[in-house]
Amino acid sequence: MGRRPSVSILVANLPAERDRRVIRECLSLEAAGFDVTVIAPRGDRNLKILPGSRGTRLRPYPVKVLGSGPVTFAVEFGWSFLCVAVRLLGELLRGRAQAVQVCNPPDVYWPLALLIRALGRPWVFDHHDLCPEVYATRANGSPNKVMFRTLVALEWLTLRTATHVFATNESFKENAERRGVRPGKVTVVRNGPAASEISPTEPVVSDQHRIVYLGVIGPQDHVEGVVEAAEALRYRRPQRDWRVVIAGDGEQMPVLTKMVADRGLGDVVEFAGWLDGPAVDDLLRSATVAIQPDLPTRMNDLSTMAKTVEYLGRGVPVVAADLTETRRTAADAAVYVATGSGEEFAEAIDDLLDDPGRRAQMRRDGLARFAERLSWNIQERMYVGIWKTLLARKLKKSTVDIPRQRQAADERVGALPDAPAAAGAGPGADL
Repeated sequence: MGRRPSVSILVANLPAERDRRVIRECLSLEAAGFDVTVIAPRGDRNLKILPGSRGTRLRPYPVKVLGSGPVTFAVEFGWSFLCVAVRLLGELLRGRAQAVQVCNPPDVYWPLALLIRALGRPWVFDHHDLCPEVYATRANGSPNKVMFRTLVALEWLTLRTATHVFATNESFKENAERRGVRPGKVTVVRNGPAASEISPTEPVVSDQHRIVYLGVIGPQDHVEGVVEAAEALRYRRPQRDWRVVIAGDGEQMPVLTKMVADRGLGDVVEFAGWLDGPAVDDLLRSATVAIQPDLPTRMNDLSTMAKTVEYLGRGVPVVAADLTETRRTAADAAVYVATGSGEEFAEAIDDLLDDPGRRAQMRRDGLARFAERLSWNIQERMYVGIWKTLLARKLKKSTVDIPRQRQAADERVGALPDAPAAAGAGPGADL
């Protein structure tokens, strides 16, 4: 029997078991006849195999420093680079890593790309985040010019040294092409759950409307806008036939809880914490409207929010700021506001709560877009297709029962391990 072709996936910003995009990629590669190893920060110390997978190996490394400024970020990235390089060398010495996929952030692994390509092996870049734009957003729109230009240069090197690039939406693809990558070397592979991850049950009907935010709660996610919307909606809709549920966690949680307490919103705002897959289904089946509060920054304009695809997959109408990639994702399944202010959100939500006919049409539109364009079932065709092209010779030498692998993978995708809702694509984007 020929040996299965081997792919090593490098992740630096999340443990493998918490990155849902990487989990889906691993299961799809397994089903297509590939052997997979993931090198990522250590999460659960007891894990040797990726949960839900048939046999994807985990090669974790310890995280010694978490960056909070230029110096500590440089130390963190340097440590990550060293750990990843050592473990990747180990995979090469074991006769594996016949191809490598690197996921950003950060964009510092291009020297390893030169080494792998010099060995005649494919190096694929899975572009999760626009790192220069993320930095500019976290710097409140006033980034250090030297730092910003450095990040742009690192992104350019990361894109140009790759054999192929997976872009998470059309804007990321256009960005790669502006950096000089030939269009034929870039493939759009979006984030989103597989159909089997979503409960087929009907939405829950209740006398009280639920307005839901689901996702990461970081500085760039502007979840404060959800609280501001709740405050404005309380004056617009004093009958209190509604409740806001914020599901997720992150570094801004203390700010949010203080806002809710200071503004006396505890009777209309609820914090649900991190939710596993079944709990996400339960929450979104009970949701009347969902909020995407991201402000119209350049990063957000070019990014697809993983939470939005989760909403559409359950048929929940969305209210969001008018962003390029949000429109490309949700189309008529969302209502768009100009600036993302709390008052704008409250007005749009109030109108939707009074219009069940419009909500029903938006539900149908969202479910159709998910089934026809956004689900992982569709994305994996492009994803696996590129790998089959890159490793065609290795696959021909391998004798693997692909149909049986496919069926097993479909069952495993439907039971992904517990993970933070919308985790897997960096801070709020494309996940």
